[in-house]
This record gives sequence, C-alpha cells and structure tokens, in this order.
Amino acid sequence: MKYLLLLFLVAAKLSAQSNLNFSKRFVESEDQWVALPKNDDDSYGYGFIYIDEDAGLTLNYEGVFTITKDGEFVPTKIDRSIKARLEPNDVLVAFIPEDKFNELKIDAVPDWLKYYKEDENSIERLYKWGFIYNGWNECAKALTFLEKAEKINPKYPQLAVELAFSYNCLKQYNKAESILEKEIKSNSKDAYVSKEYIYTLTKSNNIDKAIKQYKAAAKTIEDKQYDTENCYNILQYFYFNKDKENFNIWHKELSKLEINNDMIKQYANAMNKDINK
Repeated sequence: MKYLLLLFLVAAKLSAQSNLNFSKRFVESEDQWVALPKNDDDSYGYGFIYIDEDAGLTLNYEGVFTITKDGEFVPTKIDRSIKARLEPNDVLVAFIPEDKFNELKIDAVPDWLKYYKEDENSIERLYKWGFIYNGWNECAKALTFLEKAEKINPKYPQLAVELAFSYNCLKQYNKAESILEKEIKSNSKDAYVSKEYIYTLTKSNNIDKAIKQYKAAAKTIEDKQYDTENCYNILQYFYFNKDKENFNIWHKELSKLEINNDMIKQYANAMNKDINK
C-alpha cells in the first residue's frame, strides 16, 4: 500500500510539472496567459498576449516563474511589465492553466486589457485585426473579421484586396477574382491591388488576363515594387503547365528586372534549369 501511495504521489508531481504543453504559436495565443520556453536556469518567462491596434500582436511580459517539486508555480515579477511586439516565427508557447493563476498572482483577464477592447465591432478595428492575421497567414481567422467589416462597408479602403488575399491564401480563387475584378476598375493604379489581381488570375487559369494586367501595370503604375513578383507568378504558371516556349519568353522578361528577392531568383533559376534540361 505504501508503494502504491508513493507511486501516486510521484505521478501527481510529474503531472503537475508537465502540464505546460508547448504547442501554440504566438498567433494562436491572443488574449491568453502564456509560458515561454524554459530558460537555462529552469525558469519560464511568462506574460499575456494581446493585439495592439498599432503594434499588432504583443506580449505583455510579466517576469519568470519556476516550478517546485510539488508542482507549484513560483513567480518572480519584474518591476514594470515589458511590451514586446511579436513577429511571425516558429516559437511555441504554452497556455498557463487557470488553476495556476492564483500562484502567479495574475487575473484571468488583466484589467488593462479593456483599453484594447474598445470599439471591437467598428469597421476600423475589424479591418485591422483581419490585416494582422493575414500577415501571420492565419487567413481563415482573418476572414472572420474582414467579412464582418464587409457587411458594414464593402467600400472601406483596402478591404477588398485584403479579403482577396484571404481567399487566395485559402485557395478560393474564384471569390478573390470576383472581388478584384471590381476593385481593379476603381483602383487601376494601386500596385498592391494589381499584384493580387495578377496572382489570382494565374491561379484561376486566366493567364491571358494576367498578362494583359501585367502590361497595363507596367505602363500606368508608378510603384514598381511588385513588378518582379508579378512577372514571377506568370513565369511560374507556364512552368507548372510545362509550356517551355512561353516560359522562356517570361524568363527573359524576368531577367530584365532588378531581382532583390533571393527566393524568386533561386526558384526561377531552378525552374529554368529543369524545363530546359
């Protein structure tokens, strides 16, 4: 009986120490208390993740905690919390269990969070949150905000192209094309709209339209930052369709442009080598 009791206590302690499951990305952790990966001294940094309308996804860093042999979380708070803007990466965090909030002396919902929750249903906020989640490639979640914004005002600046980005990300190309067909008429000189439109057309197999838009953009759009990407998307279309003749035409076109993106250069060279072997 003593051995059974001892095994039970050991199992309970191990369970208490292992209830941090490091399986969540920052972008999956909005409005959550999280533990950061273990430090060299066996402590864990912790804080609350939320979205700041200007800064984007943000960690309100509170300090560190250690876990005793009995599974108790013992915090060491810093004098003043540190706000850290979070960029897309592969770091995994753990949600802190609610039954540990008292030990860490934290509230489930920080009092200061209310200031970031004002006007939650305004079109400005819905658009911004959709934009932020698209930036993290969480396009399905982005749509939950953007589609609500669309119902309020479908003509809100940049909303159409952001919606199209989400649909393209989710491979719903017909929806993206339908939106951009209208948007390109009213924003024909918008480089970002044109870029997303060309990408959509290559994915929906409307290559003639894509080429027409590429040529129109080259003549009328002063902002040239997407020229290389636009050309590459057309080039890629011909590669995937094994159209060697047109591929070589567009590879020559791409070579005329200044390629600052190493990935585009690398992939274009690899495709060229493969299709012309």
